[in-house]
Amino acid sequence: MQLHWTTIVTVLFEWLLFSAALRSISGKLGWKKPWDAWIPGLRFFALGRSIALNRECRFCGIMDVVFLLGALSKSVVPKGRVNAALSLTVLILFLYLFLYRIRIFLRILEIFGLRKQWLLLFLIANWLPLLLIGFGKQYQPRDDIQMEESWMAGTKPAQIPGTARSHPEALSSEGLSINIRERTVKEYGKKRYLLKDISLNIPNQSMVLLLGGSGAGKTTLINAILGYEKADASVLLNGSDVYRDYDSVKHRIGFVPQKNLMRGKDSVIRTIDDAAQMRLPKNITKEESSSKIAEVLDLLGLSAGSEGLVEKKSGGQLRRISIAMELVTDPELFVLDEPDSGLDGAIAREIFRKLRQVADEGRIVIVVSHTPDRVIDLFDKVIVLARDSGRVGRLAFYGSPEEARAFFGKETMEDIVMSINREDEGGEGRADEMIKKYTDFAAGQKEGAAS
Repeated sequence: MQLHWTTIVTVLFEWLLFSAALRSISGKLGWKKPWDAWIPGLRFFALGRSIALNRECRFCGIMDVVFLLGALSKSVVPKGRVNAALSLTVLILFLYLFLYRIRIFLRILEIFGLRKQWLLLFLIANWLPLLLIGFGKQYQPRDDIQMEESWMAGTKPAQIPGTARSHPEALSSEGLSINIRERTVKEYGKKRYLLKDISLNIPNQSMVLLLGGSGAGKTTLINAILGYEKADASVLLNGSDVYRDYDSVKHRIGFVPQKNLMRGKDSVIRTIDDAAQMRLPKNITKEESSSKIAEVLDLLGLSAGSEGLVEKKSGGQLRRISIAMELVTDPELFVLDEPDSGLDGAIAREIFRKLRQVADEGRIVIVVSHTPDRVIDLFDKVIVLARDSGRVGRLAFYGSPEEARAFFGKETMEDIVMSINREDEGGEGRADEMIKKYTDFAAGQKEGAAS
């Protein structure tokens, strides 16, 4: 039997440094017994209680003890098959321990509001960043309430009476049909719900306003509808499945982001022509392409000065150019993220009037706007997303602007948003109430239609 002192010293040194690192942050994490940091296994149990990661830390604590015993036993076990099998087991356990420690460390970074770049230090020496955080007076945990809310956000959708028995809208072969059962992500090992139970049908020739407070899921909903980020959902555009037939359907969808994405040194006509060449079908003739470009320029009031440079244009003209770059492909679904951002009322209204014309030609136009009341008369429908008490995006209303005012008992769209925003955001905190009210309202409409 051979005793390998090098192995023992290495294992003990690793235990000493990591335990010292945990001891250094134990006070900031509120440990009642800081000396738990020195006890293999128990140190992870104590850590799990303090960072609300019990399942991962319990498992990691068990592996911590097994790895320590396995590493030490390797130094006294005779060479041979038993030693080889034990070495393989220890290696597998070590890999699992390493992965779980990374997950735990990311949680610690979140608690202290630190960037993920700290993970590089952890990969070099897992005890080093913990010591820096523990002894650095500038590193303090975030507010307990905010930290817990951030960590638990979206992990448990609010249990709103009546929503469990709600039935989705029947998918239609005309217009845009949306049935999003849920949109989730995995973050720090937890399943988070971003959207849940959103079902509606938007007919062609509609201009729709998408409303919701910060974090309600407007961008997530848009990405799910467009197929950029797939959800557990069914999305049909005039009978075509957006997810299943994405390669063909994507050419029938236009999206204008909030930021203008174009080269300032190009002329307006060159910019739109480039977009047409990239997006229009390959079999279209040059004459047909030129005719389409001229039609879009005329519709958006860009014909005069189309030879001028993009960088010389005003903010309102830049937004029109961005719209033209997508509209030239003749999309059936046209989505715009704050097309009026930074524009004064008169210019914004002119742009929305052009979008109203686009919708009247048979398309569906969906717009996100934070200042909708100045142009609300141009919209057919309003979608209101609300973040429930579990901080999951849910459907709080879908209908005409007039119906929305009556439903929420508010005169303006901005007041509607404030009614469902959280109280700590200056709102009324009525999200769960309005989600339930709309669920009951929609169920009543279906029963009335069935009878």
